[in-house]
Amino acid sequence: MNPSPHSAGTQHADFKTLYQRHGREVWALVYARWMNAETAMDICQEAFLRLWKQWQTGEEILNPRAWLLRVARNLAEDHAKSSFRRNGTHPPQTMNGVAADGPLPVEVMEREETFARLRNELEQLPNSDREILTLRYCLDYDTNQIADLLEINHTAVHMRLSRARQRLAERLKLQGVVGLPH
Repeated sequence: MNPSPHSAGTQHADFKTLYQRHGREVWALVYARWMNAETAMDICQEAFLRLWKQWQTGEEILNPRAWLLRVARNLAEDHAKSSFRRNGTHPPQTMNGVAADGPLPVEVMEREETFARLRNELEQLPNSDREILTLRYCLDYDTNQIADLLEINHTAVHMRLSRARQRLAERLKLQGVVGLPH
């Protein structure tokens, strides 16, 4: 989808389509690294901006999705080196509100507490564990897609997934979490 030979209107439409198709996926990949929605959105937008700039130079990108995911992963890693991150200037995460027609408040609190514990334990895992668990369970990638994205073989994907699940399960068990709410 190289927009350089297209008109500006076609280029804009191609870009918008790519953003609609892959924006959530790019955001989720970064969120798995930083566990912060605002940071994930900033980095996601930067990745798409870089794609736009590449197109403006006339560079052909044969697989924009793979290019975006790779750029987003690199930006997420670079973010760790920034003074913004080192100085802890991120605002604290806020919790979602309770829907009026949803479950009882006590059920919501229990579920939120369990998910908060899960998020906390995910944050304690190595970045590679968070990333592979997010790709498999949040984005529902199969092992072929994960292997391609991470540039590892299928056996390594299975091994890393198994180890990441085991480490997370052990951490959750130590925290007394035996079953997750739906």
